[in-house]
Amino acid sequence: MVCSFSDLRNKEVVNVRTGEKIGFIDDCELDSETGRIVSLVIYGRSRAFGLMGRDEDIVVRCSDIQLIGEDTVLVRFEKDAICIKSQSCRVENLLK
Repeated sequence: MVCSFSDLRNKEVVNVRTGEKIGFIDDCELDSETGRIVSLVIYGRSRAFGLMGRDEDIVVRCSDIQLIGEDTVLVRFEKDAICIKSQSCRVENLLK
């Protein structure tokens, strides 16, 4: 199945292990050398209508994806295995 990024943004991510709705896909990380998607990013929920900032972003590795359906993306991982994207950014690859 070929899926555009705008189609992915409309899909909700659900953890099949716990049944928890994680959120909607907001961004993706690409490997610039191979052109493949490495992970999907779900932005953290905003607190107090965005006035108090927002929670940490959740990064779902493509290896954790079980199924991409019409409306949802089913992923399988433990609660502790969720990779949370920190605010700091690595720029070592950009300097090459």
